[in-house]
Amino acid sequence: MINVKIDEGEVRKLFIEELKSHVSKVDAELVFWDTKELEKRTCMCMNTIQKEFFYDPRFPKRKVGNKWYYPAQKTKEFLLNWIDETK
Repeated sequence: MINVKIDEGEVRKLFIEELKSHVSKVDAELVFWDTKELEKRTCMCMNTIQKEFFYDPRFPKRKVGNKWYYPAQKTKEFLLNWIDETK
């Protein structure tokens, strides 16, 4: 008979490290977000985004033609700062 013991804490740690690695690769692939991606990443509709932070002068955005684009890394940094400031 073979008895196998698994350290669940170690498995969880390895899983989280691997997941972070894959998420970083996916995030690195996107240079810009469009409005649909911004809504997806924030879990907010555009009305809420406009109400909460769209018009904040620090929020990085650029309109090209009729479409808004958001630099992915700068937008992510802004959002993390913004949520910390929000009460």
